[in-house]
Amino acid sequence: MNIRTLLAVPALCAAMIIPAYADHVTVDYNHSTNFTRIKTYSWAEVHTSNSIWDARVKEAIDKQLSAKGWVQVPTGGDVALVAVEKVQVEQQYDTMYAGMGGRFGGGMGDSTSSVDSYKVGTLVVSILDTQSRNLIWKGTSVSDLMGNPEKTTKKLDTDVQKMFKKFPTQSAS
Repeated sequence: MNIRTLLAVPALCAAMIIPAYADHVTVDYNHSTNFTRIKTYSWAEVHTSNSIWDARVKEAIDKQLSAKGWVQVPTGGDVALVAVEKVQVEQQYDTMYAGMGGRFGGGMGDSTSSVDSYKVGTLVVSILDTQSRNLIWKGTSVSDLMGNPEKTTKKLDTDVQKMFKKFPTQSAS
């Protein structure tokens, strides 16, 4: 078997597997909170990279909370919501080797290295009890951002849906 084939197969497999693990959604909550008493919510803050995304984030979260029976009120809700987005540029370094290399750095062969930059977005949604001002629920989504706004919006909707999949939690009475 050709050495290039031996090197190309694992690299191809890694390239296909890594994107599957790129997105990550986590949820945490105060286990002593009685979520069944909460019926209304108000937005305290939405902070994203621009006002278009502010509206998209609010819409995605409102849709999930509405489906759970919660009602949005302009002010004075049982809980206050805060959604904050952070975008950062990540870099991935890839090196492909061709030829025969020696065990101690000798040998003949070529290597090609490349650097790929991509944007990673983190959305943090916090729910705070308006009476105590304590954090009672927090959801975080981390995912690669595509350049296409329609695809990124679909990804936002999917991640927010995952965030609220088991919400409200069955906690203390």
